[in-house]
Amino acid sequence: MDNQNMNNNPLNRNPKKSGMPKFGFGWLYIILLLIIGSLFFLPGEEDVKRVDWSEFQQMMERDEFSKITVQSAKGTVLGEVKENPQSRVSAHDSTSKTLPTGKPLLSRTLVSTDMPGTTAFNDIYQKLLEREQRITAKVSYDNRKDSFWPIILNIAPFLLIIVFWIFITRRMSSGTGGAGGGVFNVGKSRAQLFDKENKVKVTFKDVAGLSGAKQEIEEIVHFLRAPKTYTDLGGKIPKGALLVGPPGTGKTLLAKAVAGEADVPFFSLSGSDFVEMFVGVGASRVRDLFKQAKEKAPCIVFIDEIDAVGRARGKNAGFGGNDERENTLNQLLTEMDGFDTNSGVIILAATNRVDILDKALLRAGRFDRQIQVDLPDLNERKEIFEVHMRRLKLDESVDIDLLSRQTPGFSGADIANVCNEAALIAARNGKTSIDRDDFTSAIDRIVGGLEKKTKITTQEEKKAIAIHEAGHATVSWLLEHANPLIKVTIVPRGRALGAAWYLPEERQITTTEQILDEMCAILGGRAAEEVVLGRISTGAANDLQRATRIAQAMVTYFGMSDKLPNINYQDTQGEYGFTKPFSEETARKIDEEVLRIINEQYARAKELLSTHREGHRKISDMLFEKEVIFTEDVENILGKRPWKSRTEELLEPTQKEGETEPTKQKETVVDNTGE
Repeated sequence: MDNQNMNNNPLNRNPKKSGMPKFGFGWLYIILLLIIGSLFFLPGEEDVKRVDWSEFQQMMERDEFSKITVQSAKGTVLGEVKENPQSRVSAHDSTSKTLPTGKPLLSRTLVSTDMPGTTAFNDIYQKLLEREQRITAKVSYDNRKDSFWPIILNIAPFLLIIVFWIFITRRMSSGTGGAGGGVFNVGKSRAQLFDKENKVKVTFKDVAGLSGAKQEIEEIVHFLRAPKTYTDLGGKIPKGALLVGPPGTGKTLLAKAVAGEADVPFFSLSGSDFVEMFVGVGASRVRDLFKQAKEKAPCIVFIDEIDAVGRARGKNAGFGGNDERENTLNQLLTEMDGFDTNSGVIILAATNRVDILDKALLRAGRFDRQIQVDLPDLNERKEIFEVHMRRLKLDESVDIDLLSRQTPGFSGADIANVCNEAALIAARNGKTSIDRDDFTSAIDRIVGGLEKKTKITTQEEKKAIAIHEAGHATVSWLLEHANPLIKVTIVPRGRALGAAWYLPEERQITTTEQILDEMCAILGGRAAEEVVLGRISTGAANDLQRATRIAQAMVTYFGMSDKLPNINYQDTQGEYGFTKPFSEETARKIDEEVLRIINEQYARAKELLSTHREGHRKISDMLFEKEVIFTEDVENILGKRPWKSRTEELLEPTQKEGETEPTKQKETVVDNTGE
C-alpha cells in the first residue's frame, strides 16, 4: 500500500491532527445563547380574539369557521376562521403575532367565546345540522384542563438567563488557578491548606542529611504540640523561621516534612501568589491569609520563595520602585509583628537570596530564627544516596562511599538526578541492574555533558590533547595538596575536548600551600604543551580562567599577597557608593601580584614535568591509546602517592558516628581542555 492510500485511510488519521473541534466551555456558552435566542422567537400561546356568545353563534350560522374546538373543561369554544375575505373578522382585527421584521407569524385567525351553559353549543350545533344548508366546520372536543407548558415557555428565557449568569459568576469566582482564584475572589488568599483530612505523607524520616536544620525544625513542631512546656517558664513561642540555602538543598522538602509531622493546620503558598496586576490585591491577600490562619490557630504558614515579595524597599530608587510590591511587603510586616498579635501562628519561609531581603523582615520578632540549609557534606551525601537508592536495583559493584566522595558540592536534588540518570543509562544499555560504571557515567554526564565521540579530530590534535591532560594528571599526582585524581579522558564531552576528574577535598579552611598546589595542577596542561611540544594552544582557556580567578581571590579577598598582605579589597559598591575600594596605584599592584603568582606556579609546573618527563610520556601514550585511564594506571607509572587525603581520613572506621564536616560551595571538579 502506498503512502497516499495510507493517508487517505480514515483509520490511519490522527484525530488530534484532523482539525476536529474540541468541546469546551466556549461551545457550552454558544449552545446556551442559541437556546435563549430561539426561545425569544418561538411562538407561545396563540393570541385569540374574544367575542360574546351571540356574535360567535351568528358566525357559526354564516359558516365562517373551518374548525371549532369545544373546551368543555374551560367552558369555552375556540373557532378557526376560514381564509375568506368576506369574513367579518378581518386580518387587521386579528391578534396574530408578527415578527420584528413585520412578517406575520400566524397565518390563521382564532375566535373564542364563553358558553352560557354546558349544553349551549350542542343545542345550537344540532339546530344548524338540521337546517337545509349545513355548516362545514369540523367540530372537536377537548376535555383537558389548563396546561402549564405555556407558562413555562413564557418564563423559560428568564430562567435560562438566571442560570447562565449564576454559572458564569461561579466560574469567575472559582477561577482556573486553584483556590482563591478568579475575578471576584482576586483579593482572597491562594494558600493551600493541609490538615488532618488532607495530610502530607512526607515525614522527617524521608529527609536525609540536614541534621542541624532538622533539629531546629523539629523544635518548632514541638512548640506547637506542647506549648505549655515553654510558656510555663515564661518563654514565648518563636513567631517565624527562615530557611536559607542554595537551590536544591531541601528547603521545601523540610517544609513538607513539617506539614507531615505537625498535628496542626499547615498553609502553603509561594511568594509570587501575592503578586497581581491589580493595585491593592497583594495586601488584601496577606490580610486574608492571616485571617484564615488566626481562625485555625495554632497553625503554620509556609511561604516559599519569599524574596518575590520581601525584596528590600528603595534599593533601586533611581530606577523607580514597585509601589504594589512594597505595599504588599508593608502589610506582611504588619501582620507578622504589628499592633495586633498573632498568637499561635508560626511563619516558615524559604529563600536562596537572603541578601536581597528587607532588613525589617529579618529582624527578631518576625523571623526569630534563620535556619541554614547548606549543601550536604560527605556523610550527608552518603545518607542522601541511600535514600534515593532504595527503589533502585543495584549491582554489588556500587560503592556508596566512592560516590559520596565523587560528588562534592552536589545538592540533594543533584544526587537524585545522578541516581535517576544512572538508572536511565543502565536501561539504555539493556542491563538488569545498575552498576558502578553507570553511576560514573551519570556523574560525568551531569558535570561535563554528553560524550561526543563523533567529533572529528586529527591524530596530531588527539596527541596534543593527550599531552595536555597527561600534564594535569602528572602534576596533580606529584603535589601533596592537590586533589586526588580519579580518571583522565580525551573523549570530547560538552564543550571540552578532554577532562581530568578529581576527588576534591572538602576543607573547612584552606591554606596558602593548598591553594598554590591546586593552581599549579590547573596550569599543568598548558605547561605540558610548552615542555613537550614547544608551543601552546587555545585548549587551556578554561584553565587560565580558573587560575586567574584563584589568584585574584588570594590577593584581593584572602590577603595572601606578599606586597599587599592582610587587606581585603572586597567590592562594596551599592553600600557606600564606591566604584572600587582602592586607588589606581593599588590596582596596578594587584595586577602585578596576580601575574607574579600565576607565573611562579606555571614555572613550577614546567619544572615538575621536566623532572618527570618519562612518566608524563608514558601517561600521554597510554591515554592516546586507551582514551580513558584511571587512578590505577597512573599509580603503576608514577608510583603510589605517599600522602593520605583528608577524605580518606574522614572515612576511616575511627570516625565518630554522626560527626560532620563543614561544607563549601559547589566547585568545578574537572580540568577541561577546550575553549
